[in-house]
Amino acid sequence: MAQRVFYPASSRVTLKQELKNLQDEPVEGFRITLVDESDMYSWEVAIFGPPDTHYQGGYFKAQIRFPVDYPYSPPSVRFLTSMWHPNIYESGEVCISILHPPINDSQSGELPSERWNPTQNVRTILLSVISLLNEPNTDSPANVDASLMYRKWKDSKGADNEYAEIIRKQVQATKLEAERDGVTVPLTLDEYCLRNRAPIPEEGSSFLYDDYYDEEEDEDGGGDEMVLEHPSDRTINLCSDDYDSGTAES
Repeated sequence: MAQRVFYPASSRVTLKQELKNLQDEPVEGFRITLVDESDMYSWEVAIFGPPDTHYQGGYFKAQIRFPVDYPYSPPSVRFLTSMWHPNIYESGEVCISILHPPINDSQSGELPSERWNPTQNVRTILLSVISLLNEPNTDSPANVDASLMYRKWKDSKGADNEYAEIIRKQVQATKLEAERDGVTVPLTLDEYCLRNRAPIPEEGSSFLYDDYYDEEEDEDGGGDEMVLEHPSDRTINLCSDDYDSGTAES
């Protein structure tokens, strides 16, 4: 018989609040659902490829796993869709400073201030992932071959298009999955920047986000709701007037 796992009430409440906020005010280019309606610690994210980038028209799935002491420790983000990118391991794990614990590691080249801290949240993670897709960090790559290929593409001002061609094929492969899921992928910036509320759960579903959020907080011992300060946005905002996709080399 499987043993039931109990999670700290404070982290559950924090995640419920974040999920509700993201359903009420979605981040452009993302759709978020729970992998299992009974498990608040595992989220599935559908990422739409930003317009005017190599990833335009793509439908990429990823999973976010949260630790029991969230937000004091960072979650992990792993792409379920094949991704050829300097900062994504072959396993799909995303390597980005914001997802690293705030410890002193002189060999990493990262400052503790660049790493995770409890004021970060899922919204800042999602925006950081989009920034990473558009501007890979080749100083400490997770995929060395992809990093070298990206540098060749960039240094040749697009003449060496092997990197772009691999991504184009991966984007093309995601379109079948989007069709299977009944998802219309945004292709223009106007479509991408539309903010829509989460769809109403299918008829017969017992899961409602508001009901889940209003669930009794102390079912296994209680806990106070945490109020997190929102950090300043230091990531790319694709829907701002001064957005530059970075795919056109000067």
